[in-house]
Amino acid sequence: MDTQGRMEGDNNSGNGKVDNRTAREKAIDEWLPITSSRNAKWWYSAFHNVTAMVGAGVLGLPYAMAQLGWGPGVAVLAISWIVTLYTLWQMVEMHEMVPGKRFDRYHELGQHAFGEKLGLYIVVPQQLIVEVGVNIVYMVTGGTSLKKFHDLVCSECKEIKLTYFIMIFASVHFVLSHLPNFNSISGVSLAAAVMSLSYSTIAWSASVKKGVQPDVQYGYKSKSAIGTMFSFFNALGTIAFAYAGHNVVLEIQATIPSTPEKPSKGPMWKGVVVAYIVVALCYFPVALIGYWMYGNAVSDNILISLNKPTWLIAMANLFVVVHVIGSYQIYAIPVFDMIETVLVKKLDFNPTFMLRFITRNIYH
Repeated sequence: MDTQGRMEGDNNSGNGKVDNRTAREKAIDEWLPITSSRNAKWWYSAFHNVTAMVGAGVLGLPYAMAQLGWGPGVAVLAISWIVTLYTLWQMVEMHEMVPGKRFDRYHELGQHAFGEKLGLYIVVPQQLIVEVGVNIVYMVTGGTSLKKFHDLVCSECKEIKLTYFIMIFASVHFVLSHLPNFNSISGVSLAAAVMSLSYSTIAWSASVKKGVQPDVQYGYKSKSAIGTMFSFFNALGTIAFAYAGHNVVLEIQATIPSTPEKPSKGPMWKGVVVAYIVVALCYFPVALIGYWMYGNAVSDNILISLNKPTWLIAMANLFVVVHVIGSYQIYAIPVFDMIETVLVKKLDFNPTFMLRFITRNIYH
C-alpha cells in the first residue's frame, strides 16, 4: 500500500505515520461507521451540517422573537449565529491539532483534554444525552408533522392517534439505519437539507402573503415581570436549540480525506461556511418576518398561525417529515458507532452485518 493510501485508510489518517494496527484493528476501523469511509467531498460537509443544524425548531423562532422583543431578539439571533460559527471553526481546527493524529470522535478529543478515563466520563454521557434526546424529539416531531399532513389533506377522515404516526415515521428508520456510514446517507442528507430550506421559505413567504395582521402588537405578552422573565429565558432556550448541531462535527469531518499537504479542515470549513449561509437564509427571514406579521400573537409553530392555504401548509409539514428523517440519521450514526465500538472492541464480537442489523434495530 502506498503512503497516501495508508494514511487515508488509517484511523489517524493524514498523519504520515506508519500504520501499526493489527489486521483485526484494521478490519474493525474499516467496519465502524465513522472511520469506514474517508472519501467525502466538501459539499457532503455542507449538507450534513445543514441537516444537523436546521430542524423543525426554525418554525418556533417567530415565537421566540415575540418573547424577546425586537432589540434583544435580533441581537440574540445574530450573536448566536456568529458565536456558533466561531465555535464550529474551533472544532474544525481541533480535529487535527495534534500532529500525526485525527480526533474522529468527540470522546477522543475529550480524552486528549481530560485524560483517557476522565475524558470518557465527561464527554460520552453528555453526547449520548444530546444525540439520543434529539432522536427522541425528532421521532415525535416527525410523527406530529405526519399527523398534521394527514389531518390537512383528509379533514373528514377518521381520527388516527399520534402514536400510530410516530410508528409509521419510525418504520422508515428500520430501513435507513442499515446504511453503514455518513457517506452512504449523503443522498438522504441532501434531500433533508433541501427540505429545510423549502419549508423555511414556505413559512416566511406565506407570512408575507398574509401581510401584517390587524391590531398587531410587538410588546411582551405576559402581564407580570416574572412571566416576562420566564418567557425571555424560554426564548433563549428555543434559539439555543435551533443552533444545536456541533455534536456531530468531528464525526462528519472524519469522513473527509486528509494528507499533510491537504488537511481535512480545508474542505470541511468550506462546507461549514456554505452550511451557515443556508442556516442564515432559513432562520433570519422566518424569525423576523413571522414576528413582523403576527407580533406577539404568533403561535409557537408559525405554520399553525398561517393555517391557510391548506395545500401549502400540508406540503410544508411533509417537508418537515423528510427533513427530520435525515436529521435523525445524522444524529443516530455517532450513537451506532459508540454501540458497535463497545461490542467489537470491548466485548470481542466479530464485525458482521448481523451484529449491526440486530443492534440498530434494537436501538429503534
